[in-house]
Amino acid sequence: MNRLRLWLLAVGGTGLAALLVAACLDLPRFGGRSHPYGDRAVHASLRRHIANTIASVNFDQRAYDTLGEMSILFAAVLGCVVLLRQTRDEHRAPPEPAEVARPVRRYALLVLPVALVTGLYVIAHGQLSPGGGFQGGVVAATALHLLYLGADYGALERVRPLGVYETTDALAVSSYVVLGLAGLLAGTAFLANTLLPYGTFNTLSSGGTVPLLNAAVGMEVAGAATVLLAHFLDQAVEIEDATEEEPGK
Repeated sequence: MNRLRLWLLAVGGTGLAALLVAACLDLPRFGGRSHPYGDRAVHASLRRHIANTIASVNFDQRAYDTLGEMSILFAAVLGCVVLLRQTRDEHRAPPEPAEVARPVRRYALLVLPVALVTGLYVIAHGQLSPGGGFQGGVVAATALHLLYLGADYGALERVRPLGVYETTDALAVSSYVVLGLAGLLAGTAFLANTLLPYGTFNTLSSGGTVPLLNAAVGMEVAGAATVLLAHFLDQAVEIEDATEEEPGK
């Protein structure tokens, strides 16, 4: 049986290697002037009035792939939440105040609103300029956690109700799927960018469904990153092993 598996692996590996070599031999020369994929991507982006070609590729030409990336992030966060949940032999203890230098606290409180607005700006302008839902969602989520340095853990918990962010995460993924199904109901294809007018080039309302899909990704990434960081912080700050002896005993 082991020998048969090795033979199957060898045959499959040989076939894959042959296909890779054939594909590499047919690639355009490095540094050449022929860029067929890039030219077609730019042409499709301009035709749909999307100023950012990368956003056009992510949310129009390969929107189905982006759905897979969202699903991977959603599943990864869900798995971490299950693994990091509080068990029977653990209990929550009031967190000790963090010892943070005053200059750090002042800098964190000063940068927090700037970073949060920057994250939201990157999400909103994803179809116009570099960035988008993935990048802006991470910036917005990490900006929120500057409150842990600028104030304390209790202040962070008050502005970070986990139920709201978990619901936001799930709704964002669902809204992406719903937009895809809307294309099927309209008689086109799943996630086809044909539902909305393309608008005026280089404006917030341009690009058809691309701004909506980009916003859904931004909400999902921001919610997922917030939930993930929250559970890691819980493990580091609040949750303790019930079998540990109290200090002094």
